[in-house]
Amino acid sequence: MEFLLQKMKTAQDEQVQYWLGDGTQEINLNALIGQPISFRFTGAIFCRECQKKINKSFGEGFCFTCFSTAASASPCILHPELCQAHLGLGRDPDYEQRHHNQPHYVYLAQTDQLKVGITRTTQKPTRWIDQGAAAAIILAEVPNRYLSGVLEVALKSQFADKTNWQRMLQNSPYDGPALDEQKWELEESLPADLTHYWTDDEQIWSFNYPVLRYPDKVNSLSLDKQAQVSGTLTGIRGQYLYLDHSLVINIRKHTGYQIQWEN
Repeated sequence: MEFLLQKMKTAQDEQVQYWLGDGTQEINLNALIGQPISFRFTGAIFCRECQKKINKSFGEGFCFTCFSTAASASPCILHPELCQAHLGLGRDPDYEQRHHNQPHYVYLAQTDQLKVGITRTTQKPTRWIDQGAAAAIILAEVPNRYLSGVLEVALKSQFADKTNWQRMLQNSPYDGPALDEQKWELEESLPADLTHYWTDDEQIWSFNYPVLRYPDKVNSLSLDKQAQVSGTLTGIRGQYLYLDHSLVINIRKHTGYQIQWEN
């Protein structure tokens, strides 16, 4: 079976469910936990935006031109406080209206530590699963991406906005305050003009990942260095596969890489 890698599809259940494929062919990965898997990078990479064959990808699957010009790779993806969709501006105003000038959540997630983040309301709980969060709580709901970025920046001085992926994949223990308690402490630190976006929602979302045993140490695999990937699938968390417990590969990072699934 040959297909291009892309972000794994997920579903929240008693245990997070995962599928690998390109939309036309999909593999239920949960059913393969504890079994040997094998796939091979063919050497071909295709841009996720223009579908051209490329030698190197940028920003999780783009050719250099699309990374520099495509709306789906605009700077406000990483820095939402730079978003101009609410002003009718951006690399592609129509795209910006559909994706960025839409309601967003600002949230607090427990990964390797507490981190603040933002996502479109339609991406709940997918965003948290993709990050490998153990738990998450919604802090605020705002009408557009720009305001979510403004709120995130206001909270960044107290919490990280990035995940230490090694510690997350080791399931490092968390001994901080409960998410709902932390939520209300954070509200008190906000500028007055942002507090009215704070929600009363105290639901804590928890995620149970299909991992047989968490490792003490992880080693990352890259298809750029190793075309053949084989081993026992011992877990999945975020967008990572665990092989033989301690080897991990980030599927999302290899978006657009063509593989031959050999099982």
